[in-house]
Amino acid sequence: MPHYEPPLRDMQFVLEELLDLDTELAQLPAHAGLDALTFRQVLEEGGKFAAGTLFPLNHSGDREGCHYDAATCSVTAPSGFKEAYQQYVAAGWPSLSCDPAYGGQGLPVVLNNSLYEMLNSANQAWTMYPGLSHGAYECLQAHGSAAQKRLYLPRLVSGEWTGTMCLTEPHCGTDLGLLRTRATPQTDGSYRLVGNKIFISAGEHDLAANIVHLVLARLPDAPPGTRGISLFVVPKFLPDAYGEPGERNPIWCGAIEHKMGIHGNATCQINLDSATGWLIGEPHRGLNAMFVMMNAARLGVGMQSLGLTEVAYQNALAYARERVQGRSLSGAHSPSASADPIIVHPDVRRMLMTARAYADGGRAFTSYVALMIDRELNHPDQAVRREAAEEVALLTPVVKAFLTDNAWVATSEALQVLGGHGYIAEWGMEQYVRDARINMIYEGTNTIQSLDLLARKVLADKGERLRCFGDKIKQFIVSQSADPAMAEFIAPLSDLSEKLAKLTAEIGSKATEDPQEMGAAAVPYLRIAGHWVYAYFFARMAKLSLANAAGGDRFYQAKLATARFYFARLLPETTMLMRQARSGAASLMAMEFS
Repeated sequence: MPHYEPPLRDMQFVLEELLDLDTELAQLPAHAGLDALTFRQVLEEGGKFAAGTLFPLNHSGDREGCHYDAATCSVTAPSGFKEAYQQYVAAGWPSLSCDPAYGGQGLPVVLNNSLYEMLNSANQAWTMYPGLSHGAYECLQAHGSAAQKRLYLPRLVSGEWTGTMCLTEPHCGTDLGLLRTRATPQTDGSYRLVGNKIFISAGEHDLAANIVHLVLARLPDAPPGTRGISLFVVPKFLPDAYGEPGERNPIWCGAIEHKMGIHGNATCQINLDSATGWLIGEPHRGLNAMFVMMNAARLGVGMQSLGLTEVAYQNALAYARERVQGRSLSGAHSPSASADPIIVHPDVRRMLMTARAYADGGRAFTSYVALMIDRELNHPDQAVRREAAEEVALLTPVVKAFLTDNAWVATSEALQVLGGHGYIAEWGMEQYVRDARINMIYEGTNTIQSLDLLARKVLADKGERLRCFGDKIKQFIVSQSADPAMAEFIAPLSDLSEKLAKLTAEIGSKATEDPQEMGAAAVPYLRIAGHWVYAYFFARMAKLSLANAAGGDRFYQAKLATARFYFARLLPETTMLMRQARSGAASLMAMEFS
């Protein structure tokens, strides 16, 4: 039956050996007193909560789902979810990486990131409730007024209240320039909001005393399109004079969606019936403010997919070790048994290694991005902060799209390892596949992420961000070029670096003549970029593993074997992707659909 073991040793390898956490933290005054030992202790306790409290609720929460009461427009989360959330709050987990000025613990983002991997492995649907709250906290911290920060941030930090982001409407989907929700100013400085939102994750529930909705809407004088969008804070209960939940605000859940996956999270249709809200930031600049939360959510969705990849791998591996069926092509491995365990079969191992490689690569990549966020927020050198911010901007769409694509592949492969049992609900694997599928869609579909990467993050600055990150890779390649043991990793990394630079220039040139060329190339381009980044981190992990693997340490031997599998079996996808990206728009646009 399903199980989950927090991958603490793998996390230590990434944080302490690959990213050299102690050295990194010493450069950040806000975190200079921390060390890797502290991280170990925190993650060990977080792993206990994830595996012991959340994981047992994952399957039951999926089976039960959320309950909607039409008479009261209220939602009750699955059994055990509320109690787990109370434990989470009591232990102080919501405040882990939040500002001490608002009751936070002030720990690094990279630590919070690792915690969220485990929470998502254990129970993605549950984890979305506090995950969205953290995004609301970041948005209000960046753009809220002093009064809004005093009122809302301590309660979001503590977990006493939760948060949402209300963007999408029935008619507009991703095209937020079409949204119709209206906000009318009142004489007391507040606004009355009228409109309808859909697909609002955690939009209504019974876990917390209040829900802080961040809502995009238009003012009466708003210009058309995205330049006419403002952002408002609209609490479920209007805070009274003491900051406690008071009068019920007419922002209602009209229904909950019946979904393919993440059944334990309430995906709501939200109706604003002259609800009271307050402007966040400047008028007509709401989308810029909301992007703080949207980017946090995109990184969070990447962590959802990493979590699912890891737990699906663990369960497929356990099954493959125990399930006996058929004989090895090279002769019986278990002559005394009626058949061999299926883990002896090459293609079963291919499926397992695919999931393992995508988990290892994803963990290294997302931990690195989280550490860059810590640099952006805390490094004393402004130039370092600026460089880190540019790098995070470049890599965020890759985290969101590449990891979620990979999780869809990995969970599907893991299901295939179980054969018919994988398709049966009681084994738990089919839930991971269903839960993984939404991650490619929400917070900006993966096509949107691909266009964002190519158009805004690469071509818009003539490839400057890409070159800066590429320089880091080039420095690593040069530093390892004299080591024959690294040649099997360095040669393909160097080759892909050159080919990506050439491809980028080609697409940019073609797009100046026909913008459709950019749209046609964007999706394969992002996957090439994702493989480029993974190849870099796998090469670095291989470098660390070589010496220890030679000494017989099985942990490092496994890391080295995974890197070799990645370069042999997964990285070659880029050859096909290069041809797709170069094939142009003609074959896509020629067909007349009638």
